[in-house]
Amino acid sequence: MTVLLDRPVAVAAEPRAQATAAPRDPFIDLLRVLGMALIVFQHWTIPVLSYDGVGLTTGNALGTPGVWVVTWLSQVMPLVFFAGGAANAISFGRSAADAPRWLAARLRRLAWPLLPLAAVWIPLPHVLLTFGVPEQPLEVGARLTGQLLWFLAVYLIAVMAVPYALRLHERYGWRVPAALAAGAVVTDVVRFSAGFEAVGYLNVVFVWLAVHQLGFFYAEGRLRRPRCSWALSLGGFGAAALLVAYGPYPGSMIGLPGAEVSNMAPPTLAMLAVGAGQVGLAVLLRPWLVRLPTGRLLAWAGPRIMTVYLWHMPALFVVTGLVVVLVGIDTPAPGSAFWWAGWPIWFGLLCLAMWPLTKMFARFETPPALPYGTAGWGGTLAAATLVGGGVLTLTVGGFAPGGGPFLAVLAVLGGLLMTAPRTQV
Repeated sequence: MTVLLDRPVAVAAEPRAQATAAPRDPFIDLLRVLGMALIVFQHWTIPVLSYDGVGLTTGNALGTPGVWVVTWLSQVMPLVFFAGGAANAISFGRSAADAPRWLAARLRRLAWPLLPLAAVWIPLPHVLLTFGVPEQPLEVGARLTGQLLWFLAVYLIAVMAVPYALRLHERYGWRVPAALAAGAVVTDVVRFSAGFEAVGYLNVVFVWLAVHQLGFFYAEGRLRRPRCSWALSLGGFGAAALLVAYGPYPGSMIGLPGAEVSNMAPPTLAMLAVGAGQVGLAVLLRPWLVRLPTGRLLAWAGPRIMTVYLWHMPALFVVTGLVVVLVGIDTPAPGSAFWWAGWPIWFGLLCLAMWPLTKMFARFETPPALPYGTAGWGGTLAAATLVGGGVLTLTVGGFAPGGGPFLAVLAVLGGLLMTAPRTQV
């Protein structure tokens, strides 16, 4: 399938369509890079940290009254899933391989960069404890490093659903994201009316797959029509405003300390509405975004996106350990003169800590180029189950000392081995 950048194309549901050398879409690449950059920027900017000699206390600068409105644009995970959906549709459609082989290759790209992270973080807490590093701050860092992997666990679900989701897209079109949105509505009604919080995690599938599905419409060109983009933008943000004003939803699109309800964990209908608004707005801005001189930036950042995502929190913990725990300098009150004056220094230290991590681990973005054999559905699904189970275990428990992280990484490694070369017969 030939993918053009400025006119509608058909998204093939079968990977056996004729493979062609299609150009990359700079808009999708830019969304991926800017999305991850904003995630890192937010994670590095919002912590409010203090240490009393025993425990590290963490707060959130976006908890300042009235600042929550910023999260409607700064919480860019919907755009990351949207860009992933478009990229997956384009890649799957132009692939000459069968679906299991495409899925196995995607699985390797997602799971391989986890191995160096695990190789460092499984022994690191034990080593640092022997050197007298305070236990509580270390536990906070180890736990939060694992929690960040929720994105990989959910994105893996979206990737494994691509062959079926594309078939549904071709047959039912807009009815597919509408059905997923209806599922989010029912989930939230049950959650908030019955007080059954656990049911809210169904929206991990409904919300994020709905946004991912929107990427298919972009890939085939239909979402680039101004009428669709305006409808998504105004309808999404408008619906979010009504849900926040009259529903049980908080205004912030990230979880805040002490909040009874989070729009993020699990995601809510309000998050889906904001996601739709962001997608519409981004596509409306596309003509201007693609004219920006970002070629060199994308060429450098594209192959390092996963590395920066996986290692930006360890960089934060290094700086926190040195500045807050060791030296005893707490972060100033958000928005104060000291906060604004110290922020460039804080950000510079974080970039300085991030630089060697990027240099060291970016090579693991690409899995080994081995003569991979033909993958079957059974092996691919089993590999995805192992990798997904391992990532989910790390998301829940982090890399805190114990057997859980070790077993989780064994599962990830086992899943990767199941996609290893096999003899052709």
